[in-house]
Amino acid sequence: MDNSVVLSVGDSFHLRRGKDRITYAGMSSEDVFSIVQRKREALPYGWSGQAWNLFFPRSQTAIRIDGINIMVENVTKEEIRLRV
Repeated sequence: MDNSVVLSVGDSFHLRRGKDRITYAGMSSEDVFSIVQRKREALPYGWSGQAWNLFFPRSQTAIRIDGINIMVENVTKEEIRLRV
C-alpha cells in the first residue's frame, strides 16, 4: 500500500488492472460513509456493468474491496483520503 488517493464525492478510482473501480458516495450519516463498487465485463455483444454501495462505519480504518486492502486515512462529507 503506497498509493495515496483523495476522492471528492462522485470521484472515481480504478483499484488496479483487472480490478473494480470505486467511487466515493459521501456520508449517509455522521458515522457512516459509502463507497460505490463498480464492476464491468466484456460480453460478446458489448459491455455489462453492475454497481452497488458499500457502507462502512466512520471509525473503520481498514477495508477490503475486490481483494484489495485499503486504509482509510481520513473521511469527511466532502472527501475521503485512502491509501491503496
